[in-house]
Amino acid sequence: MRLDKYLKVSRIVKRRTVANEICDAGRAEVNGRTARASYDVKVGDIIALNLGGSVKRYEVLAVNEFAPKDAASAMYRELA
Repeated sequence: MRLDKYLKVSRIVKRRTVANEICDAGRAEVNGRTARASYDVKVGDIIALNLGGSVKRYEVLAVNEFAPKDAASAMYRELA
């Protein structure tokens, strides 16, 4: 699954267009490397997002095409 779609489906980012803009601006990293929106997300990847001056890090636990609101948070784990 594409990085921008994963961020939207997991509800880390509200809208896919916003996720795409984050990637285009170079504020998204996967496993320590700047990632484009088309990056293919896999289980075990570490995603780092630079949002508003703070860096949020997430570990990918599952890649689902669709996730209901209550199950979306089970797709990732927030890292300290």
